[in-house]
Amino acid sequence: MRLTFAAVAWLALAAASFFLFHSEQRLQERRAAVRAFDLHAHDAAGAIADIRSAQQAYVAAGQGTAFWMPKVSSTLDRASSLVSGLAQEATGAASRNAIEEASKGLSDFAGVDKRVRDYLSAGQSLMAADVIFTEGAPTLAAAARQVDAARLAEREEQDGTETATRQLEAGAAGGAAILAALTLLALALRPKRSPLPIVETLDAQLPAASGPQRDELLLKPADARAAEAPPAPAAASVAQEAAAAPPPAHSIPLDTAAAVCADLSRVRDSTELTPLLGRAADVLEAKGLIVWLGTAAGDTLAPVLAHGYPEQVLARMGALARTANNPTAQAYRTGELQVVAARDGVPGALVAPLFSQDGCIGALSLERRDASAIPDDARAMATILAAQLAAIVAPARAGAEERTDSPAARSSYS
Repeated sequence: MRLTFAAVAWLALAAASFFLFHSEQRLQERRAAVRAFDLHAHDAAGAIADIRSAQQAYVAAGQGTAFWMPKVSSTLDRASSLVSGLAQEATGAASRNAIEEASKGLSDFAGVDKRVRDYLSAGQSLMAADVIFTEGAPTLAAAARQVDAARLAEREEQDGTETATRQLEAGAAGGAAILAALTLLALALRPKRSPLPIVETLDAQLPAASGPQRDELLLKPADARAAEAPPAPAAASVAQEAAAAPPPAHSIPLDTAAAVCADLSRVRDSTELTPLLGRAADVLEAKGLIVWLGTAAGDTLAPVLAHGYPEQVLARMGALARTANNPTAQAYRTGELQVVAARDGVPGALVAPLFSQDGCIGALSLERRDASAIPDDARAMATILAAQLAAIVAPARAGAEERTDSPAARSSYS
């Protein structure tokens, strides 16, 4: 779920970035188009002003129509072409309407200019001058005003478009930022899991699995194991199953067991103890064993020695509450050997208490390799092995006030 939330946050940020990039590109293109429209409108307004000056030169003293009439015609064509181009470049309705009015004004001026030329051809200079100043000049002035109005309307259209785009950009960026912040806050405030459910689940499940099933269980996440864990058997149920089991056969090789005990009595450091745990597990036909030590206050247990379990499993084991409902805590509370009998092809387990002069200081849990009945001598050997180990680990407990679930702490107890 955390990965899903993180992926959603990244997708939101990526989508917002993509939108902002393309939005800025469109704004740049729009600004360039408005600048080009403004430049063309300026040229069109200049051409209209030139037309008015050239037409008025028809009747000016000392000027001749032979030069100014072609000038008016060419300039009018140029102005009409510029206005037609503005009609194609305009994007707003107001600017397009203004350009249409300017184009209509130039068309009207063409009719006025024809009348002026007819009067001049007839030698009626006064009539021609009257038409130039009363009809021609106002028509061109109106066309020039429409071109200026189109330019202003296009700028206003650009300002409105940019304002709306900026609002969308702010909304996209703000939404993505809020989503990312909420995701980070949710991940940061995620509560730490207590190590207690992990230990209880392992203790309840490991004896109930064997072979590939047990290996798969050890590698599963703690949440999955907790969801699949069966309820821990009560002490009364364990005792009933042990009483109902058939009398087991004796299978412990006494000479090998005696050699292990003798070697345990000569242990000087943890490097010598590690291989002996493996030998002891072989004697008891145990697939794995864990030595648990209680704190000085006696309220929790911590794993300090182990054999047969992967490092990642040991690293995830934490403190086990004294009041936990499983055989390990039961052995620590009562000081009695706890037996989880084999059933339905599932191997059993043994948990022997560790004693010192101060009373019960911990427990030794062993997981059997197969589903055969647990023999009496295996129970006795587990008790003897627990006594041997208690004599070794008791000095370490006497000098410690608190146990943690870190590998460093376990090695210090070793």
